[in-house]
Amino acid sequence: MIRSLPLLHRIAGTRVVVIGTGDMGEAKTRLVKRAGGIPCGEPEAHHARLAFIALEDGRAAEAAAMRLRAKGLLVNVADRPDLCDFTTPSIVDRDPVLVAIGTSGASAGLAKQLRLRLERILPPGLGLLAARLEDMRDAIRLRYPAGPDRRRALDIALGESGILDPLDPASAARIEDWLAEKEIPGTTGSVEIALVSGDPEDLTLRQCRLLGTADTILHDAAVPAAILDRARADALRRELPFDGEPSEGLTVILRLD
Repeated sequence: MIRSLPLLHRIAGTRVVVIGTGDMGEAKTRLVKRAGGIPCGEPEAHHARLAFIALEDGRAAEAAAMRLRAKGLLVNVADRPDLCDFTTPSIVDRDPVLVAIGTSGASAGLAKQLRLRLERILPPGLGLLAARLEDMRDAIRLRYPAGPDRRRALDIALGESGILDPLDPASAARIEDWLAEKEIPGTTGSVEIALVSGDPEDLTLRQCRLLGTADTILHDAAVPAAILDRARADALRRELPFDGEPSEGLTVILRLD
């Protein structure tokens, strides 16, 4: 089970309550403004959906959280994860690509160090690739009208060493070349994986890739959720034996020896 549900919340043009002064209050105000929100005080809480509380006094912070939660707001209290309805991750910004690293309030320092390492890995032009894919969305749909075909084509193009590899700074300039290519062979049919254990750490890189791109997952009842969670969230999942017809595309069959 994951401790928090990661969500990206759009606040541009909306009011967000910020209660606090000093460095913590200023940091929360900057964060709200960075996302296009409008920081406001508690008197305007009826216009808001979110609230940040950055108070040194613990009792005052608890009281403010209770008042705002009673008004229907989701509340974040600085340095008090036990009082938070949501927490703020450490962010790698490659607009419109955002990589959010959270620890559910366990350690902001750990999240920061992970962000610093990812900053060195992800190219500055990654956002341009995302923006170009958004601009070409209609052309991509025209080229690949069927959803499964489109998904497989993108998986191949965006995969490691693919023509649109996200870690290649030149990928954004190759989208038209990709669309002009002849039909890209997709991965279809069935692949059976004999798991050596129920530990996801024992999966090979190939097995991880297959799970991440499969359209249908057929699995023994004994296969643990930790393995199944490596599959696409929207992949069809069915326990074996399965008498129906798997969806079109790639089917991965998981058996635990």
